Amino acid sequence: MTSPPRVVIWDIGAVLLRWRPVALLRQVLPRHAPDEDSAVALGRRFFVEGGDWHEFDRGGLDEPALARRIAQRTGLSEAEVLAVVHAVPDELQPMAESVALLEALHRQRVKQFYFSNMPLPYADHIEQHHGFFRIFDGGLFSGRVKRMKPEREFYELAHERFKLAGTKPIFIDDHPANVQAAREFGWEAVLFEGAGQVRGRLGEMGLV
Repeated sequence: MTSPPRVVIWDIGAVLLRWRPVALLRQVLPRHAPDEDSAVALGRRFFVEGGDWHEFDRGGLDEPALARRIAQRTGLSEAEVLAVVHAVPDELQPMAESVALLEALHRQRVKQFYFSNMPLPYADHIEQHHGFFRIFDGGLFSGRVKRMKPEREFYELAHERFKLAGTKPIFIDDHPANVQAAREFGWEAVLFEGAGQVRGRLGEMGLV
C-alpha cells in the first residue's frame, strides 16, 4: 500500500527569513535601546505588550494606526515607531541554510507551503523581493486572511487551501505554541532551533 505523500509547511520569520527584533531596535532607536537589556525591555513593550503588533500581524491595523497606538503606550514618537516599522523589510533577509534545505526538498519534488503570521505590507514585500518564494506551491499570510497561529481556524484554512487531505504534513515553526497547535490539529511538527537540526529531523522522517 502506498504511503500518503509528505508535505512540508514552513513558517517564515526566524525560520526562512532573519528576524532579530532586539538588534533592529538597537540599530533604529539607539537612544532608547543603548544596550542589550534596554533593547530587550523595549522589544517587549513594542512588539508584545498591548497587542498592537499582534493586530498588525492579523491585518486589523494599518501602519498609521499602529504607530499611534504604540506611541501612546511606550512614549516613543509616532515618527520613531514608523522608523522601526519601515526598517523591518531590510531585516527580513534570507537565512541561507534554511533556504538551502527548502531548495533541497524542492529538488526531491516535495510539496512545500508557507504559513506565517505576517502583516500585509511585509508579505507583499518579501514575496516580491525573495526569489525562493517561487519554490512554494502556495501559502497563507495572516495579514491577508485575518487569522493567526496558533488559532485553530488558521490551521483549518491551511488544510483546506493547501488541499492536505490524504497527505502527511510536517510543520516547521520557531514558536512552541504554534508547534503544539499544529500537533493538536493532527500535523507532525518540528520546533525550529536551526537549519541543521531541522535537516536532521527531516532526515529521520526520510525526506532528506
